[in-house]
Amino acid sequence: MPADHVEWLRREGRIVIVGASLAGLRAAETLRAEGFAGELTLIGDEPYEPYDRPPLSKSVLLGRASPHHTELPHRREIDAKWRLGVAAAGLDLTAKRVLLADGDGVEYDRLLIATGVRARPWPKEEEARLDGVRLLRTRQDAADLYRRLKAGPRRVFVIGAGFAGSEVASACREMGIPVTVAERAGAPLVGALGGVIGAVAAGLQTENGVDLRTHVTVTALEGDPVGRVRAVHLSDETVVEADVVVVSLGSLRNTEWLAGSGLGAGPRGIACDAGCRAFDFRGIVTDDVFVAGDVARSPHALFGYQFLSLEHWGNAVAQAETAAHNMICHGAERRPHLWMPAFWSSMFRVNIKSVGVPPMGDQLMITQGSLAERRFVGVYGYQGRMIAAVSFDNTRWLEFYQRQIERGAPFPVEFPTMDRRPEGLRPVAADFPDPSLPTHGPTVTLSGYSPADQQLVFHPSRH
Repeated sequence: MPADHVEWLRREGRIVIVGASLAGLRAAETLRAEGFAGELTLIGDEPYEPYDRPPLSKSVLLGRASPHHTELPHRREIDAKWRLGVAAAGLDLTAKRVLLADGDGVEYDRLLIATGVRARPWPKEEEARLDGVRLLRTRQDAADLYRRLKAGPRRVFVIGAGFAGSEVASACREMGIPVTVAERAGAPLVGALGGVIGAVAAGLQTENGVDLRTHVTVTALEGDPVGRVRAVHLSDETVVEADVVVVSLGSLRNTEWLAGSGLGAGPRGIACDAGCRAFDFRGIVTDDVFVAGDVARSPHALFGYQFLSLEHWGNAVAQAETAAHNMICHGAERRPHLWMPAFWSSMFRVNIKSVGVPPMGDQLMITQGSLAERRFVGVYGYQGRMIAAVSFDNTRWLEFYQRQIERGAPFPVEFPTMDRRPEGLRPVAADFPDPSLPTHGPTVTLSGYSPADQQLVFHPSRH
């Protein structure tokens, strides 16, 4: 790109960000911080400015924070045009124009797509419309669910025992509400952390009074004559009465609006290079369309250059900052996005954190603490090297293991500090489910090597 064009872009170009999200806001702030003085427009389908999502399934459900006061703080003035409450409906790459659902359009010189994900709905539309059937993704979802929990339901039924579903169950038990959780796999969190850690999570739930049903799917939601949900039917032919049902079946990436645009976008996200530039459907990198946050699929040098889709708060921030920097600088000044995947959750008074890509691991070692005490660090290995680590109430070790992952440390682990109890002496199978089968809640998705790969489309009929 000619130097004079970059200077013109920085001075008076038009940058459009689709997605009034965490990634969208941090990208806008970075653009201004790095000297972009042109026209900046943020487009968002919700009527609010960007807000923080992690509290929605934690402190908001417990009444410790208001869903209407979760706005993200602005780190600096961004002097942007806000187009809120209207979704992007299409993209014309040739005309460099974002088409909006209200028929309007916004032209750009550089585009950042940060449209994120949405909650996967219950697939049977008539049942999904029953009063009391809820999702939990947006601010409004959290406000509605909190109001229903506050009213004291006889029983809450959670479909899916990933992180979000487990956090909802934890909030219910803390509020003294009976809760049943159904999971098609053998334990909670298996898609994200594997069966060994999943068994620990299962014990955590049952000891806190959760009615946990595993190896089952939900076959039907039953309503009463006035359209309120009253019972859940399971594949083992049992029926559980419930007046609130929370559907927690994972997420869908918001890429449908890009159909026919020519970008390499599909159900697993929008493929981009390490500099956050989007690929087109032929695998050719674009130079004026960038991607950041949950909707991005990007290759990572530490993990075999496989494309990763990350639903992580920290990744959204780091990738947005990298994308914004690269949008307005010369080629030689661009930098790669190499953020170490990291995730945290809190449930049943236990703090869970991970670094790296646990689902890539095929073996696991407990290196500190004890599974029985639910205070431990587990390290995942793949092809002779350390690939990830997870901690339950033992976060002080994670920074150390992150450095080991970054330098490609060998696995099995052998450190002087390693716990010498029997369970820590040898690796065991991490026990992840078959990756071709859907599970509820992996926060890192391994999505192949081709930027144009759109396989593995999941159309659920039963859960």
